[in-house]
Amino acid sequence: MGAKKILRSLPDIRTLSGKVDKGSNPYMAYMKVSCLEMEKFRRGKEKESAQQRVKNIEGRFREIEAEKAAILAALSEQKGDPPARKRNPEPNPGPCRNTGAFKVRY
Repeated sequence: MGAKKILRSLPDIRTLSGKVDKGSNPYMAYMKVSCLEMEKFRRGKEKESAQQRVKNIEGRFREIEAEKAAILAALSEQKGDPPARKRNPEPNPGPCRNTGAFKVRY
């Protein structure tokens, strides 16, 4: 009886790929550091942009309050002191008439 010859193919070749520690390759560590630095830079730009948007919103709030004060001052000059609004503690809407349409009462 003859010895059987074992046929080997490409998947049977033993390699060290995948067994190498990623920390042992310095270029991989430097690549990771450079990726982290790029992300830090991008996040810094996002933060600056967000802070600028907040400043713009706060400025608009100040403009709105100034415009509101100017309008109220103009109204008080025309009519004297603005009358206090009377509010009923319990509104009396009257009888319910369902006509199928939405109506706003003033």
